[in-house]
Amino acid sequence: MKVLLVNGSPHKEGCTYTALCEVSEALNKNGIDTDVFWIGNKAISGCIACKACVKKGVCALGGTVNEFLEIAGDYDGFVFGTPVHWGAASGALTSFLDRAFYADLCGGGNRFLLKPAAAVVSARRAGTTATWDQINKYFALMQMPIISSRYWTIVHGATPEQVKKDEEGMQTMRILGKNMAYFLRCIEAGRQICIDRPETEAVTFTNFIRE
Repeated sequence: MKVLLVNGSPHKEGCTYTALCEVSEALNKNGIDTDVFWIGNKAISGCIACKACVKKGVCALGGTVNEFLEIAGDYDGFVFGTPVHWGAASGALTSFLDRAFYADLCGGGNRFLLKPAAAVVSARRAGTTATWDQINKYFALMQMPIISSRYWTIVHGATPEQVKKDEEGMQTMRILGKNMAYFLRCIEAGRQICIDRPETEAVTFTNFIRE
């Protein structure tokens, strides 16, 4: 079993990465392999609602989003990390998630269905819980069980060194890793005794207005 940790910060090895590494180490200690996927620091366009993904199963705009979609199906769980920008997730990660999840949902890829996910948020000071709520909404809409910790999965610090000194934040990251590892082992145990996933249905889109 393996988990993909997605770094949504423009800094490859900054505060968000530091928090993700703590989660990764806890997962590794509990028998779960991990990889880190950095979305980069180049501009990521938002979804343009072209709906080409309905037929293609990937995003028509290509780039990093499709690189992620190409490998996402190989992972059993996900952790998405982001810094706080203006009281919300980074613009790049927001565009990234909009396109990646919409392409999978409309294209019927089922890369994320019932796979556990967690949000990790880093900030110098404030905006963390609003960002945490924002990211978790993606998981809920994608039918991904949300893994929690003993506190909101956030860290504070303006530098990686400061983040490491956030003892409660680091403990929260470690517990998150342990909890995800436990959940993944439960899923694997279910498979071994032939507990199948629920039968899926095609997505039905309706409007509130009826003629």
